[in-house]
Amino acid sequence: MAEQNFVDYVKICCRSGRGGNGSAHFMRDRLNPKGGPDGGDGGRGGHIIIRGNPQMWTLLHLKYRKHIIAGHGDNGGESRKTGATGKDIILDVPLGTVAKDAETGEVAFEIMEEGDTHILVSGGKGGRGNVHFKSATNQIPRYAQSGQSGKEEWKILELKVLADVGLVGFPNAGKSTLLSVVTAAKPKIGAYPFTTIVPNLGIVKHRGHQSFVIADIPGIIEKAHEGKGLGHRFLRHIERNATLLFMIPCDADDIKKEYAILLNELAQYNAELLDKPKLLAITKSDLLDDELKEMITPELPDNIPFVFISSVAQLGLTELKDQLWQMLNAGIE
Repeated sequence: MAEQNFVDYVKICCRSGRGGNGSAHFMRDRLNPKGGPDGGDGGRGGHIIIRGNPQMWTLLHLKYRKHIIAGHGDNGGESRKTGATGKDIILDVPLGTVAKDAETGEVAFEIMEEGDTHILVSGGKGGRGNVHFKSATNQIPRYAQSGQSGKEEWKILELKVLADVGLVGFPNAGKSTLLSVVTAAKPKIGAYPFTTIVPNLGIVKHRGHQSFVIADIPGIIEKAHEGKGLGHRFLRHIERNATLLFMIPCDADDIKKEYAILLNELAQYNAELLDKPKLLAITKSDLLDDELKEMITPELPDNIPFVFISSVAQLGLTELKDQLWQMLNAGIE
């Protein structure tokens, strides 16, 4: 799908339905010309509802739909008839969508599973009919309750890509190339920064019928947590990945320093990201012979497993997939 079709942030105005008014009707017929109150309740106003749909991967369908308006509830009727409920508006969204209040930034809920359903803005309650107000001292109440007004609120929907493995690295670290080789995904690949400007997902086939999902997250730069480069726009996608695969080319000036910068950017954005399992892939390793690998190894970051790979020459990819599979299934019997 074209890059312009990937939308992971929308701000929408949501207007829920007004509740119907209760009825102040009195029963009247030939046999009972002075019957008692029988006014029914008003119907509830329509909700605006968010529902998880695994067949969707973008919020594009909401990009130009700025105003979401639910239906009003009908008024109550005679013979204690309750008014019809206002039409609910159900918005299907991709898994990983987070709903927030536009003014406060407070998170309302997150959509994580298929069919996950939450009310984004609730409709107004219907008013009670006069039958509810009858009492021993008030036999003929000539009033009923009005329905509650609907709510008009601005909401933000943000998508955080769900994947088993997230690729983390500076621009041109080889993330898109790896994705294109180990999956059927066809990301744009080029020799300039920010070739990838949207997350790309691919399914990795592993030893028979096993598989896992890998996400190519657009390149991080130093001070990305402050919003530089693509900044916050895509750092949030890393939060949804179970395992992080750091990718640094073997010809980097200082592999340990680049890794430290990447770690710092993640920590400054969300320190909890550092608790995720991590693996380091040294890319473009077809440029190295065994002797050079031995020389580089002592200079690699501590406390993280590593593997030498070359996506172009397809070297070390089986070992890479084996390690990722083990990390994803650690502790699972």
